[in-house]
Amino acid sequence: MLTDFTPWPDATAQRYRAAGYWQGETFSGWLHGLAARFGERVAVVDGARRWSYAALNEAASRTAGAFEDLGVSRGDRVVVQLPNIGEFLPIVLGLFRLGALPVFTLPSHRRAEIGHIAAATDAVAYVHPGVWERFDHHRLADEVRPLAPSLRHVVTPADLADGKPFDGTDVSAGDVAFLQLSGGSTGLPKLIPRTHDDYLYSIRASAEICRLSSDTVYLVALPIAHNFTMSSPGVLGVLHAGGRVVTCPAPSPAVAFPLIAAERVTMTALVPPLAMVWLDSAASSDADLSSLQLLQVGGARLSDEAAARVEPVLGCALQQVFGMAEGLVNYTRPDDPPALVVGTQGRPISPDDEIRIVDASDREVPAGEVGHLLTRGPYTIRGYYRAPEHNAVAFTADGFYRTGDLVRQLPSGHLVVEGRAKDQINRGGEKIAAEEVENQLLAHPAVLDASVVAVPDPVLGERTCAYLILRPAAPSLTAGQVRAFVRSRGLAAYKIPDRVEFVDAFPQTAVGKISKARLRRREGLS
Repeated sequence: MLTDFTPWPDATAQRYRAAGYWQGETFSGWLHGLAARFGERVAVVDGARRWSYAALNEAASRTAGAFEDLGVSRGDRVVVQLPNIGEFLPIVLGLFRLGALPVFTLPSHRRAEIGHIAAATDAVAYVHPGVWERFDHHRLADEVRPLAPSLRHVVTPADLADGKPFDGTDVSAGDVAFLQLSGGSTGLPKLIPRTHDDYLYSIRASAEICRLSSDTVYLVALPIAHNFTMSSPGVLGVLHAGGRVVTCPAPSPAVAFPLIAAERVTMTALVPPLAMVWLDSAASSDADLSSLQLLQVGGARLSDEAAARVEPVLGCALQQVFGMAEGLVNYTRPDDPPALVVGTQGRPISPDDEIRIVDASDREVPAGEVGHLLTRGPYTIRGYYRAPEHNAVAFTADGFYRTGDLVRQLPSGHLVVEGRAKDQINRGGEKIAAEEVENQLLAHPAVLDASVVAVPDPVLGERTCAYLILRPAAPSLTAGQVRAFVRSRGLAAYKIPDRVEFVDAFPQTAVGKISKARLRRREGLS
């Protein structure tokens, strides 16, 4: 059982069980149940390959056995860095069955992120795809090993295919099932512990809200390890309903549209920049998109104008989704009036999702006014893994999570997202902590100080701009050299500054701090 995380108070946990949110089910038991109910129905599609529910259950058992043969056991952490491939599910479900904890990372992560995550979790194994999209993950693994002495095994999906079946486990539904990454605003990502009980509740409730059924065919367009793609309702929600999951190697219309037509996809999920690309491409595409019934958009706010185009252009309903890997998820509902679907980011899943909207002093703002969103509930964590100092800031004394979002709430309960209070950049749905990039920039011997801010972008919503003060007498730098340096530090590509500006000094606030607001308002950036 994982330690170093903050459980729900006993009385609160008892209340959630009594309400039926937490049902005492583990992911292993859940998968056995799906195999018994749906048997030979197709569960997962990856190109020409198909897994039935029964085959997925068997593959998970064999993967668990393969990990056990390596010496991985209950409670061990395993870094999983896989793209949208069919093997993702048996590998992750196999780890759940064994009681080992997947630590989810993204295909775009590089040495800095993978090394930090493996070391911070004392991971014993690292699963990667080999060479993917011309990037050699074997070489990345060689770079990560010195950073994470706990790593004993580096494997690819092919190494895990022929294990002996493993079905015995003493995992409890209250145990932590896996660790996700935060999109936090400070330094490298924080680790989010999710239990079997709390995550399965979110999956069950999401599947019901989204009206999933055994006829649902879901296209995995966004990275499969994203919380949105996994559980909102995502691949796990679709499996819960007995539907079919179709993996998509890239979200571009050129790749996704033919898959929608061939597999008769009924729903998918996108971030706003991709949604706008799809809207622009649909008119000139000859792909048959008539099967598509629902497009979910989340990860960042979709403009009202773009939201209004979804149904007339793509011929399907829109559902806005606003949530976070830490827990709280909001959906517009299928029976919401058009004004709420277009103009809000939905309302919470659970009757026991507690929402507070407060000012900078934690005082409740008047109804309908903009404030900081705080939340707690049956699937929102009470603390990050191994982060007591950060938890003291990120959570209130009575357990509310400070989301960092600025919102207002309508009388209907729907939330409208008005921005971010945290120093975080939302680049097309990918969250970037300004501090993390600043720390990399400050490692350059010619850089005296660095400040990274978000600047508006018509496609991605926000891009990054790095303002740099160079050391006296340091050789001049070009923007290209700065970006090459950050890339050489092993940072994911989406975190490389889009724009670099050299300045003599930073504007300051009245108390002598760097004024990022004034940096954002510089000529040409607002």
